[in-house]
Amino acid sequence: MTTLILTVAGADRPGLVAAVADVVDAHGGNWENSSLAELAGTFAGVIEVSVAADRATELEQALHALEGLLTVAVHTGSDAAASDDRLLGIQVLGNDRPGIVREISGVLNAHALSIEELATETRDAAMAGGRLFEASVTAKVPASVDLETLQADLERLAAEIQVDITVD
Repeated sequence: MTTLILTVAGADRPGLVAAVADVVDAHGGNWENSSLAELAGTFAGVIEVSVAADRATELEQALHALEGLLTVAVHTGSDAAASDDRLLGIQVLGNDRPGIVREISGVLNAHALSIEELATETRDAAMAGGRLFEASVTAKVPASVDLETLQADLERLAAEIQVDITVD
């Protein structure tokens, strides 16, 4: 089997997921994992599909036939090597301002953490007014990382940019 990673985007409307799922199924593919969302009127997502190697090109061509409905990019996945990395959850909450994702990802990168998943959201602050920023990060931590130093750097950043950062 071959793993394909699909990125999809288009004007949001009913039936977009069904259109992709129909093409995947019609070409013997299996929808494995996905993250899909409507963002500012645009439907966007990433989908992991497995398909027999001899049908991958056929599936890719069929997916490109969705142009006009969705823009689809297809990438071949790679086998993840087994590692001793552990997963770390990080939660961020604070007043919204530009640069929070850049600052957090910069600290994670400085410690060689790889982001497995990142979900962010802004919303109105109920009592205080303004906007709140919230992020949930799952990161791979190599065995060589000093967790105490990472924690200290995240705490220092939290104080600097005035957000709450929780590590679990």
